[in-house]
Amino acid sequence: MESQIERPLARRGMYILPSLFTAGNMAMGFYAMLEAIRGAALSSNEAFDRAAIAIVLAVVSDGLDGRIARMTNTASAFGKELDSLADVVSFGVAPALLAYLWGVRMLVPSNYPLIQERVAHFGAVICFVFLICGACRLARFNISVNPVPRNPGRPGRKYFVGMPIPAGAGALASVIHLYQGSPVHDLWACLLWLSLVATAGFLMVSSWRFWSGKELDLSSRQPGRTLVVLVCLGAVLFEWHRWVLFGLSMIYVVSGVVARIAYSSGKRSTPTAA
Repeated sequence: MESQIERPLARRGMYILPSLFTAGNMAMGFYAMLEAIRGAALSSNEAFDRAAIAIVLAVVSDGLDGRIARMTNTASAFGKELDSLADVVSFGVAPALLAYLWGVRMLVPSNYPLIQERVAHFGAVICFVFLICGACRLARFNISVNPVPRNPGRPGRKYFVGMPIPAGAGALASVIHLYQGSPVHDLWACLLWLSLVATAGFLMVSSWRFWSGKELDLSSRQPGRTLVVLVCLGAVLFEWHRWVLFGLSMIYVVSGVVARIAYSSGKRSTPTAA
């Protein structure tokens, strides 16, 4: 009788596990906002860098909660809604605030104060657009059933329609981490940064395909090979984490654009029937 009682309790306890990673995701987003504000108030490169790292850790935590829920068969409607709310905080509000404070707010006075003021206002709008694009991407993902991108890929493979919001936030965070949190001071560099923020926002609400990574099987029958790959990846990240994170995020961003261009080019080159 006692074992029958303990088994349902243990089963219910498993549902908490994915939510713990979701809470960790949200905690990292909140910490990133605190460090971004601290970096702007104290002109601290280290605080900006810690904010970027926190967003990257939130991306990792977000990837784990869904995978753990599927592996333990503990997915629930509550967990899905909680995950979406956490994503708005960690990958919408936090990177938008960090993008503004790091890339716009820290501009040094220039010989064109009026233009600089306009750019600052424009930057606030662009960062908000990134936030609203991320929220729309999450809403579309939650209500979509078997979505098909405008440029379909290989049959049988699953793709995201539009760039996922963690990838957009990770792309911005990887740039900040690459520069070790040293904020943007130049007006032209600010405009280049805002173009990246706007591009990330556009790709999130686009209908272009992005690799979902669902083909990866961590529960392989060859755990030794998987372990070697993970150890090698961890060593590379430890040694060259700034460049590796930046390279991976930019490759993912560019992959969606390249896939769209390749599909459009192939469609135009296909002869139409008379």
